[in-house]
Amino acid sequence: GGSLGARGLLALAVASGAAAWATWAVLLMPGFRRVPLRLQVPYQPSSPRQVANALALLRGRAGKTVDLGSGDGRLVLEAYKQGLRPALGYELNPWLLCLANYRAWKAGCHGEVSFLKKDLWKVNLSDCHNVIVFLAPSVKPPLATKLLAELPDDARVVAGRFPFPSWTPSTTLGQGLEQVWAYDMKEVRREVQDSAQQSQV
Repeated sequence: GGSLGARGLLALAVASGAAAWATWAVLLMPGFRRVPLRLQVPYQPSSPRQVANALALLRGRAGKTVDLGSGDGRLVLEAYKQGLRPALGYELNPWLLCLANYRAWKAGCHGEVSFLKKDLWKVNLSDCHNVIVFLAPSVKPPLATKLLAELPDDARVVAGRFPFPSWTPSTTLGQGLEQVWAYDMKEVRREVQDSAQQSQV
């Protein structure tokens, strides 16, 4: 009986490992194949509190709203419900895009929000006024450069889970894993320019 029990545990461990690998290979890996390793971000759904905090920092604003790496679409859907329109997400993983579109259909928002299979590094963000970023720390420095180069002065960037390390937030909400940070691009640019001038002195 003990021998069979050990074999059963081993078989269970092997089956669990195979299932985890299959999930990664089929559901998550397709969105990463064309992205450099250092810029890859694994899918991690936002909690209800993270979503609420992020959208609270965009309340009352207008203009095009995008979620970079939109995953299953929950942030885009909440942005649309809050009146932020147009609302769209950029996501490379086709399975997550299908899930996002299903969630939009289920919420009665199909055709009202957009989920596009596009590399966030290749899209032009110059017409975006509200940008949501729930991405890994390794992505933040190169993304900061892109946002500085493309976003208009009146844009606001809301980061979840991890802040932009070189930017000072205009405001923040929540604590721990639920904390979000808001950055107003006009203030960020002023701070970057002041820092550059001081380094030249």
